[in-house]
Amino acid sequence: MAAIIETPIDLGRTVRATRHELGLTQDDLALASGTGRRFIVNLESGKATVRLDSVLAVLEALGLRIELHPGRARISGNGPDAGA
Repeated sequence: MAAIIETPIDLGRTVRATRHELGLTQDDLALASGTGRRFIVNLESGKATVRLDSVLAVLEALGLRIELHPGRARISGNGPDAGA
């Protein structure tokens, strides 16, 4: 399943849908990913988190991965590092 993730809510919906497709409970996913059920609940509800390591563990447990593709930047580089 390919999904474009632009917000924490998009990520949560994708995680929940994939978990359902695999027939897993939130407890199953928490155990498989080494996280807690509360983290899964928060992730699926779209709560923003800085626990990237935990997000990546959940995605790995679900057989998902992140691919980054160039898009349209919302900022332009005019600072001292521009063009570096």
